[in-house]
Amino acid sequence: MNYEILAEKIYQITGPARNIRHAGNCMTRLRLQLDKATPEMAGALKSLEGVIGVHATDTELQVILGPGAAEKTAAAFNALLSRHRAADGHGSYSIGDGEKLHADIRARNATPFKLLLKKISRIFIPLIPGFIACGLITGLLNLLLKADPSLGSMAWVKMLSVMGNGIFYGMNLFVGFNAAREFGGSPVLGGILAAIITHPALKDIMLGEEALMPGRGGIIAVLLVTAFGAWLELRLRKIIPSMLDLLLTPLLTILIAGFAALFVLQPLGGIIASAIGSGVTAAIHEGGALTGFVLGGLWLPIVMLGIHQAMTPIHVQLIQEYGVTLLLPILAMAGCGQIGACVAIYFKTRNRLLKKTILSALPVGIMGIGEPLIYGVTLPLGRPFITACIGGAFGGAVQAAFSVGSSAIGISGLPLTTVTSQPFIYLAGILTAYIAGFLITWFAGFDDPEETGNDATGAEA
Repeated sequence: MNYEILAEKIYQITGPARNIRHAGNCMTRLRLQLDKATPEMAGALKSLEGVIGVHATDTELQVILGPGAAEKTAAAFNALLSRHRAADGHGSYSIGDGEKLHADIRARNATPFKLLLKKISRIFIPLIPGFIACGLITGLLNLLLKADPSLGSMAWVKMLSVMGNGIFYGMNLFVGFNAAREFGGSPVLGGILAAIITHPALKDIMLGEEALMPGRGGIIAVLLVTAFGAWLELRLRKIIPSMLDLLLTPLLTILIAGFAALFVLQPLGGIIASAIGSGVTAAIHEGGALTGFVLGGLWLPIVMLGIHQAMTPIHVQLIQEYGVTLLLPILAMAGCGQIGACVAIYFKTRNRLLKKTILSALPVGIMGIGEPLIYGVTLPLGRPFITACIGGAFGGAVQAAFSVGSSAIGISGLPLTTVTSQPFIYLAGILTAYIAGFLITWFAGFDDPEETGNDATGAEA
């Protein structure tokens, strides 16, 4: 199947580019958000070779293609869509075009490698509420015990400690379940494979002179094992007769993948996990403020490139291994630099639309949701995006210099304060990023848009 040709045929039916708001995919479907969808589109799509079916809901068309084909077709479709948008003048943006700019960046980033990173990130998204809840419990409990260590012997404090540790106790099983589903296998088989390499009885099994280690490799090992298990399961289903599929496929998947996990994949995961943990901690402890400055300044450009999804399993691995991730407080400063820059723009600009955009986006920006400020203000203006990144770099330097860690993921900005190891230092880093972003943007200036709100440039601000 030539997925570029299939994507071109789908585009000819659903286009032009201005009719397509967003193109994404799940395991089996290409999902198209359209301005206008007609019954004729669904009929035409069903007639294409490679299309299994079409499901229409309001302005969304779900083109059913099957596992693997959906992801490859989506990548080809987004690349095609990006080219058409560029040819139609979608490469220029003005204030208030944040949604369109964000969508175009997502389209350009829809390469197979980046889609794989996004798939891995989706494994952990359902866990974020658990990280936040357990992280908050642990953070508040630590503050309480610092104030009065004698409380540690009380039953209700011990109960809270168990609650705060709940996400970590079952994390490998949660990740295994979600990973198998994302990789196209049976979720429960992924959970079982994760349970096998986490089982406490492994410590009583000797391979030569070395005992097996329960949980070795953490979630890195779980990802390797479940990816292999899902791959194996899909291939077994192709060769095992249908009448024996329910009996033999799960059995052979667990047996083959289970032994592969214990002999090869878990040790390999352990090596990778140890390298990640020691590499990150060494870089921050030895590089100190300089490492934080570089990471804080480069984070938003990394997000623009679409490779930021790779950080999610690294954060989780660090929390699982050390109790905190030293990276998240540093990277969170990137959004804080944007806030400082936007405040400077607000006081310098004469454009009322720009002022209104900033005022509406600042509250959510302070709470850690930076997209409205980034895609609606600093990125379209150009120079302020760079100065904001530099502001974030100064904030990152503060976090790295004092080795501030976070016991949860999924939150940023001010809310992250509650789950950091040093809340007052974290707040000092936020303030540093605000001030640096403001001052650098103020003195560097920017081309103030004309009152029309278009990208025409006016006087130097």
